[in-house]
Amino acid sequence: MSSALARLLRRLGWAAIVIAGVTAVSFAIAYLLPGDAARMLVGPQASAADIERARAIYALDRPVPVQFARFVRRLVHLGPERGGGPAARPAEGGGAREGARGDPEHRSCAAGPLGVHLDLGYSFHYRRPVVDLLEAKVPRTVELALAALLVQLLLGLSLGIVAAARRGTAWEDAALGLTLLGASAPTFVIGPALQYALAYKLRLLPYDGYGVTAADHLRSLVLPALTLGVFGSALYARMVREELRTLLRQDFIRTARAKGASRLRALVVHALRNALLPLTTLAALDFGALAGGAIVTEKLFRWPGVGSMAVEALQNRDGPLLVGTVLFAATVVVLATVALDLAAVALDPRLRSRGR
Repeated sequence: MSSALARLLRRLGWAAIVIAGVTAVSFAIAYLLPGDAARMLVGPQASAADIERARAIYALDRPVPVQFARFVRRLVHLGPERGGGPAARPAEGGGAREGARGDPEHRSCAAGPLGVHLDLGYSFHYRRPVVDLLEAKVPRTVELALAALLVQLLLGLSLGIVAAARRGTAWEDAALGLTLLGASAPTFVIGPALQYALAYKLRLLPYDGYGVTAADHLRSLVLPALTLGVFGSALYARMVREELRTLLRQDFIRTARAKGASRLRALVVHALRNALLPLTTLAALDFGALAGGAIVTEKLFRWPGVGSMAVEALQNRDGPLLVGTVLFAATVVVLATVALDLAAVALDPRLRSRGR
């Protein structure tokens, strides 16, 4: 077995252990939330018989360890394929009723290829499968995460390069001042400030929401992406500045200058390329955190993503939805770290030679 494959398998093993631990902890927290889950499913006007039936259908009448074992067993399992017998889906607001079609055992599943099902349970508050709710929210959160990460990289790289290239000048002071301002102001301050300037005063962008058309989506994306980007770019800028200042004193930079490379070329082509590894590390971790849901920013701009849905799940004491959002966030972060590890090996040949 090659060292690269062994490294990947070790990372995937650790990733599975971390995800299993997060699942157990989140399930325990969801169980401790107050409220009667069965009554939430069938509604406050339901009879005692309907409540007991809901308890039996969703295994809410069983001990917690049994419920957790059932959740883990059904998390990924085999079921009817899409073409031959789709997973059941209850009608909107159907509560604990069986789905109108398909096998009731798979009412909360998402059917994948080859009959592989993903089952995160049934939302008590929305009375819909958690996988359906995540399917609607995840693309919007990923969209925001990518846009915010792009803003962070553009601002951070630009300010970091300026600060490193103009050492000891007013340009460096200005760049560092901007990074300090961005790091000091939290998102709930940056967001309203941008809303006031760009939405209220200049009327260039909408205050919040998601819009209806594709153009509306893009315009609504700008303010939350800028809010997260301004806040997160400060660390990028300072990291790039320090890395470049260290690299500019290395022998290979002096050799490049001696061969006729300009200061700008030595900075951007030679030094910046070697500063990409720590920057990639930070970007991968940031994307994992952002894709898990930027709670404050999503709530501030009424962005319909995973973060705002997680807050609603906690407020509504919706255990399955809370577990689903936490499990999704943990999976994204863990997979981002695995991808980061592989990218580090690809970017730094020394790691491949060490076989670590």
